[in-house]
Amino acid sequence: MSRKSPFILIDGTSYIYRAFHAMPPLTNSKGQPTGAIYGVVNMLKSIISDYQPEHIGVIFDAKGKNFRDDMYKDYKATRAPMPDDLRVQIEPLYEVVRAMGLPVLIVEGVEADDVIGTLAVQASELNMATLVSTGDKDMAQLVNDHVMLVNTMTQTEMDYAGVIEKFGVPPERIVDYLTLIGDKVDNVPGVDKCGPKTAVKWLAEYETLDGVIAHADEVKGKVGEHLRSALAHLPLSKQLVTIKTDVALTHAPNELKPIEPDNDKLAQLFGELEFKSWLAQILKQDNPSPQQVAHEKDYHCIRKQKDFEQWLKKLEAATLVAFDTETTSINYVDAEVVGLSFAVDAHEAAYVPLAHDYEGVPAQLDRAAVLTQLKPFLESEQHKKVGQHLKYDMNVLAKYDIHMQGIEFDTMLESYCLNSVGSRHDMDTLALKYLGQSTIHFEDVAGKGVKQVTFDKVKLPEATDYAAEDADITLQLHQTLWPQLADKKGPCHVFNSLEIPLIPVLSRMELAGIKLDSAKLVKISAALAERLVVLEAKAYEIAGEPFNIESPKQLQAILFEKLKLPILKKTPKGQPSTAEPVLRELAFDYPLPQVVIEYRTLSKLKSTYADKLPLMVNDKTGRIHTSYNQTVASTGRLSSSDPNLQNIPIRSKEGRAIRSAFIAPEGYQLISADYSQIELRIMAHLSGDKGLLTAFEQGLDVHKATAAEVFGVTVDNVTDDMRRKAKAINFGLIYGMSAFGLAKQIGSSRGEAQEYIDIYFHRYPGVKTYMESMRQKGRDQGYVETLLGRRLYLPEINSKNKMRQMAAERVAINAPMQGTAADIIKQAMLDVDVWLAEAKLDAQMLLQVHDELVLEVAHNDVDVVGKKLAEVMSAAAKLSVPLTVSVGVGDNWDEAH
Repeated sequence: MSRKSPFILIDGTSYIYRAFHAMPPLTNSKGQPTGAIYGVVNMLKSIISDYQPEHIGVIFDAKGKNFRDDMYKDYKATRAPMPDDLRVQIEPLYEVVRAMGLPVLIVEGVEADDVIGTLAVQASELNMATLVSTGDKDMAQLVNDHVMLVNTMTQTEMDYAGVIEKFGVPPERIVDYLTLIGDKVDNVPGVDKCGPKTAVKWLAEYETLDGVIAHADEVKGKVGEHLRSALAHLPLSKQLVTIKTDVALTHAPNELKPIEPDNDKLAQLFGELEFKSWLAQILKQDNPSPQQVAHEKDYHCIRKQKDFEQWLKKLEAATLVAFDTETTSINYVDAEVVGLSFAVDAHEAAYVPLAHDYEGVPAQLDRAAVLTQLKPFLESEQHKKVGQHLKYDMNVLAKYDIHMQGIEFDTMLESYCLNSVGSRHDMDTLALKYLGQSTIHFEDVAGKGVKQVTFDKVKLPEATDYAAEDADITLQLHQTLWPQLADKKGPCHVFNSLEIPLIPVLSRMELAGIKLDSAKLVKISAALAERLVVLEAKAYEIAGEPFNIESPKQLQAILFEKLKLPILKKTPKGQPSTAEPVLRELAFDYPLPQVVIEYRTLSKLKSTYADKLPLMVNDKTGRIHTSYNQTVASTGRLSSSDPNLQNIPIRSKEGRAIRSAFIAPEGYQLISADYSQIELRIMAHLSGDKGLLTAFEQGLDVHKATAAEVFGVTVDNVTDDMRRKAKAINFGLIYGMSAFGLAKQIGSSRGEAQEYIDIYFHRYPGVKTYMESMRQKGRDQGYVETLLGRRLYLPEINSKNKMRQMAAERVAINAPMQGTAADIIKQAMLDVDVWLAEAKLDAQMLLQVHDELVLEVAHNDVDVVGKKLAEVMSAAAKLSVPLTVSVGVGDNWDEAH
């Protein structure tokens, strides 16, 4: 057979098991098993590279029983169930194979062998040279002048002569041979004590299985007795080992062709699975650029004053400088400057070590003196800088009385505004994606785990390569990213008018921090602990025995084995799920899940906030300092971390108690300003629906107005329950909720919920038109936009997977609203910041939480700020309905809100 472009049939199920047992137990950093996926993909890459097929199919067994189980109830009965560590890899593997552009065939009711057999026969009829890649001996029955087998593990091919050499019989006798010897793995009974040699001997003498059966009385000895005992079941065994070759298929062999790989999807999958070398290959292939050409790196370690002064002149003369700090900590409040790096031209950079401290360290320039000399340059608005996450560097430098200005670009934000969902936005990922370069990682120079040292302990040669590369790569990334971003009007406008100006505003908020009443949190923690004990006892009473309420395994046993609650969903390992959405659904009908939900909620509040927040108060400032992330949420919303102050629940009294521990210092109060129903107002603006517009223009309670429309009553006759349901409808439709989801939320039947939705769309037809237009726009252009021009790409919106497509369509509807809300509050933050500075008020922004701003204001300025704040925030965007802002004042956050 020609090795060039045969029709390749991959026995995917055989690949899976062979890879699972051959590979070490690989996992990614989240503990997800990945070894079988890696092994299968490696084998697929190898065979495609070897044969360059024009036609190919990857065939897997379908879930559930097949026709052989109906023929013989003990078929494969002795086979152990699929290991959990393998089961969880199956679906991700399918995703990878499809993303590789390879046709995947899974046919219910038959096995992969039968699909392969059918395709092999059809291909033979078309005179197509066919190669079956498998480790399954049963496949030898398919070999003919057109069909060969290949074993990728041993790199051996098997043609007609090869089958005879290996088994002692030709391919057309393999079924008879297998029938006689049986199959222990599949639990197919053969002739007891008949091994391969005996089977070959009988078939040589009597030619066929029928011949053996016809002459069974002539076979002497014990084996003859076993043969005669097996006569009754041999016909069935033959049926079981015979590969079916007439399976009804949707594609003919000449229609199974590889297509172009979906590199975006592969990059996502390889990133999640942490197949780093394959990810690097994909990113290089997908983003060819001139920077992939090897360049000599010219990196300098500046330890002499004369060299530093030369570089300083170079920086001052440059139109743009890439800048980075190296520090002792990723926590900006605690970090001390260890060194600084700069780049003016690609492939050349300098590192100025200032505070490396290890035995034998060479002399370095004085940190205070260097920072003093650099202060005018760093604070100059005219000297333009680019960096990767410059807000961090700005925060660190502020400790040294350097208030950085002239931030013109930030590569992290350039990548984010260009495509928020295209990849992660850290420098290492971006260098791989856009430059095709692997960078030096921090662990490479500082070590890992408990042996990791702070940067001041890293030796100068390694530190120079690492730090100078940071500046160099940042400059190269900017040179690659900026032309792409500048070419897109909307995203470029968002970058220039919102994201870059927001950096110093967020920096000031982070550095300001917020005061915490730690003693109050200790009391709250004690109260939560008491409540948890009560809930635990209640759970034991319902369960009829004590158990570890925090153990999913023990909870599974109580809920589904002892109490016999319905299993609504299973984990990837096949166990009944005890995840919160499952418990919430069960809680409608059963008491224990409700108790567990409440226990989990309070336990998380206690551990995450009541216990942890007092430990996070900074010793130097006496305040809590969060970090605001501009590039985490795909829609443009800010997120908060270390600690996350945006997830403290506000609807529960316990959540409000946690908020009450955030306090104003003596002589000050907190002011909270919150946009009212901003996303619904944006919906009214975007959809132009007359009903919604009228409700907001007249200042009506929009949920009451919706309830009146949906339930056919006057506004005055709307009950609290009607309003609750209308609120669920209003917000549910924004997030693309189905009738099923709405029914669960409002406690109605699915049919009743669908009626509410139908009435809603009848009363508000503009909303339905808007939703359809967003779905279509997403499908047509692959992205949707906010009012300001922020783009959210939708890579799955034209997916053949219906669930993914529908999820992407929900995002297409919601993202313009959520993203516009994010843009509006960011604009409000910029406007408030300017107003506070110009008015010279003793007030500062401290927190941004969803649609809320929290300010700390001196008593004397509270009235002025409270009145003007709503005015400034309301003017942050021009919508066709009013933007209303509710303002509250208090000594703590809960009182203010």
